[in-house]
Amino acid sequence: MLTWKDVINFSVKGNPEPDRRVEKTEAEWRELLTAEQFRITRQKGTERAHSGALCSAHEAGKYNCICCDTPLFDSTIKFESGTGWPSFTQPIKENAIKYEKDSSFGMIRVEVMCNTCDAHLGHVFPDGPPPSGLRYCVNSESMQLQKESVKK
Repeated sequence: MLTWKDVINFSVKGNPEPDRRVEKTEAEWRELLTAEQFRITRQKGTERAHSGALCSAHEAGKYNCICCDTPLFDSTIKFESGTGWPSFTQPIKENAIKYEKDSSFGMIRVEVMCNTCDAHLGHVFPDGPPPSGLRYCVNSESMQLQKESVKK
């Protein structure tokens, strides 16, 4: 289980190696993504609080990167943070997420990105629920929910 100390170490000393890398030109990303998805994932934008379709999603499944389809988070670790963005306590795998210090807008935060394609996802904070205490605050536009199929 990742802790705030692990997050800070990754942001300062380097991130774990991803399982694979996906790299595209700006034109290729623009062709694949909607204008809003491009603004958020490739230009480090943020959607308005409470506006994302995945804020109220509670179906079982995996939350995958909208850019490269890498699994990022599992629905079992999603929680209601009241912030207006989908929130998670842990990534699906330690090397799924990339961490970088973000000192934009006069704040110091830790930005989270897809470690496979460098898509901006959001930020992680040390004010989440136990046992990790982490809150990954993620833009809905940067993910897609791959719902689990119902087994009969």
